[in-house]
Amino acid sequence: MQKIIAVVIAFTVLLQVHKATAQEVKNPVQFAFATKRINDSIVHLTVNATLDQKTVLFGVQQPSNEAFVSSVTWDSSVTKYIRATDTILTTGNLIVVDDGSGKKLNAYSDKVAFIYTLHIPNTQQVDVKGSFNWLAKSGDEYPSNTISFGEAVMPVFNEVTPDTTNTDQQIPTSLLDTFLLALLAGFAAVFTPCVFPLVPVTVTMFLKRAESKGKGVFTALWYSLSIILIYTIPTVILTAIFGDKILYNISTSAISNLLFFIIFIVFGISLLGGFELQLPNKWANTVDGKASKGGFIGIFFMALTLVIVSFSCTGPLVGLLLGSTSSQGISLAPVLGMLGFSLGLALPFTVFALFPSMIKSLPRSGGWLNSVKVFFGFIELALAMKFLSNVDLIYHWGILDRDVFLSIWIVLFILMGMYLLGKLKFSHDSDLPYITLPRLFFAIAAFCFAVYMVPGLWGAPLKPLSGLIPPATTQDFNVLLTSHQTTNSNLTVNNGAAQPPKKLTDKLKLPFGLVGYFDLEEGMAAAKALNKPVMLDFTGHSCANCRKMEEEVWSNPQVLNTLRNEFVIISLYTDERTALPLSEQYTNASGERITTIGDKNLDYQKEKFKFNAQPLYMFLDNNGNTLSDVRYGYDSDINKFLTHLNKVIAVYKERSK
Repeated sequence: MQKIIAVVIAFTVLLQVHKATAQEVKNPVQFAFATKRINDSIVHLTVNATLDQKTVLFGVQQPSNEAFVSSVTWDSSVTKYIRATDTILTTGNLIVVDDGSGKKLNAYSDKVAFIYTLHIPNTQQVDVKGSFNWLAKSGDEYPSNTISFGEAVMPVFNEVTPDTTNTDQQIPTSLLDTFLLALLAGFAAVFTPCVFPLVPVTVTMFLKRAESKGKGVFTALWYSLSIILIYTIPTVILTAIFGDKILYNISTSAISNLLFFIIFIVFGISLLGGFELQLPNKWANTVDGKASKGGFIGIFFMALTLVIVSFSCTGPLVGLLLGSTSSQGISLAPVLGMLGFSLGLALPFTVFALFPSMIKSLPRSGGWLNSVKVFFGFIELALAMKFLSNVDLIYHWGILDRDVFLSIWIVLFILMGMYLLGKLKFSHDSDLPYITLPRLFFAIAAFCFAVYMVPGLWGAPLKPLSGLIPPATTQDFNVLLTSHQTTNSNLTVNNGAAQPPKKLTDKLKLPFGLVGYFDLEEGMAAAKALNKPVMLDFTGHSCANCRKMEEEVWSNPQVLNTLRNEFVIISLYTDERTALPLSEQYTNASGERITTIGDKNLDYQKEKFKFNAQPLYMFLDNNGNTLSDVRYGYDSDINKFLTHLNKVIAVYKERSK
């Protein structure tokens, strides 16, 4: 009995202690946190506090005695969005209390809200985290505590916003690459048999004919500038007349690609020594006669003479440059390409005029110059295959699949290596008594490149070449593709919710075994059935950057898994030549007759997104509304693309609630 009484007493004591403790830990202030976007760069974090009747909360800003203050401690990931100059807004019932020393303090009763400003762009997703350290006064007591908070700020895509993945912002980088590559091509042209022997002769003539060294240098500068003008001005005029549209048509047209193939084959055979390509002698003689008159006009015609005489060597490089830049769909690309090429070609004349003693250090003309021509001949033949591959893809011939293409390239570069080692000789070649170190290293590079391509015959990705070689989907046997195909049926199964793709599946395939659609209406119907967002993939058979994006970014396991499981992919080929049924053909707003699937896809891209370059990745919800207005183009940054996909998914889920 005594034991039972003891247990009851002990239980009663514990209960009273628990009640007392509960009363002690009960906070006299209740908090709620919320974030709200004010505009495209400002977000407000509001700290709402509700107080007991006898409690007042000290403010976050005090006229004196900062010991009696409430404050926020930000997580380190948030501090970059905070500016010290921003004012903390406060709304509530302000009262003034004494800190005990006669100084007045700001405090609030009943309810109060503290509003903090964060500078977060509307393209970013940020977790606003931290803790609010509060101090209150309740009678003679000063309760305090720390409350942790975390609020997610989501990106907003309701208007076109600046983004580092925007294709518009990538154009300067592409143009810079074009200029630098063209500049290197111009330097390479200097070391051809048509140009190299003229460098010391021309510079020496300038210096001897000039009254002073300064005038000789000025003459060389005008000569170099004349070369630049001769190459650049016609390109500017043609681009100004025809603009972006003609460049895009050139890059995607099967006829123009076939023409480029023929030109490159002809130039390649010429460089190998099959025959000599020359402009009419009458042109050179006429121009040379005008050059002898002297003065600025005479020097200009001297430069024009160089351009005409060197055509057989520089023509292939110019053709390669125009062929590659036209595929970018950017009107400035050919202009900058010609500017870079002509600058590289002309610069040595100015440099040697400034430093004439360097002429003595130039190697003598000889058989090595012909070797340079043959070297470029092999390059021309290899690149000719690229243009023929574009035609093959557009018309779905299937004669130059990836494995066939790689076989041709492997043989060409093996032959190049053999030629550089002297094991392969043409009729116009000089005797090669020994192998110089530069020839040896170039031969090693050619053989290594050929060996590097061999695994591609069985499906190795060969990512650095993805923009040049046919896509892996054209390969007869692809080990990687075979392994992917066993795990990618989730889109079409899903309890029969969506119909499998039907249109154009006999001609088109997505890489890495991904299942997708090639018709907008068909893909949107599947997206509704599966309740998934849509990724529109505006692409093309001749789009080098599209293939690079697929091989460099899509192939990443995280990206591939996200595309496979979270999106319905609709690939719209803008150069697909399959004819539309007569009932689906139409005249667009510009008065153009739309007769092919490619024309329809390109017209939709231009009308919907005001953009006509590829690749372009746009994202839609099931109603056809954009989930992001960022025009995402080629960008090899995997994390950036994955982040963009996750943002789109978050917006889609938010809209679907």
